[in-house]
Amino acid sequence: MNIEILVVPDCPNEAPAAERLRRALDDVGLGGTAFTVRTVTDLAEAERAGFTGSPTFLVDGRDPFAEPGRPAALACRVYATEDGLSGLPGPGRLREALLAAARGAAPSS
Repeated sequence: MNIEILVVPDCPNEAPAAERLRRALDDVGLGGTAFTVRTVTDLAEAERAGFTGSPTFLVDGRDPFAEPGRPAALACRVYATEDGLSGLPGPGRLREALLAAARGAAPSS
């Protein structure tokens, strides 16, 4: 499984995103799975990567939290969570996305 966190320069959610991802991987039994953090610096790169805001999680090249029609952007990203809007996806949804990718299935919405 190839996992990346895409961020804009100086993203305040970069470290919390990495911590949440590491915890989620551990929780679902994928603690040995490595991931990378990549900084996106221009709109062309954002468009190629499907980057719609920072942080974006890519699992095997796919954004499990993608919103159809949302354009590429060099901006902060907001996720709808059980507790309201947040700069990170909810831990449960992140675990679900990782498990779905490990099984080769799409996560439920």
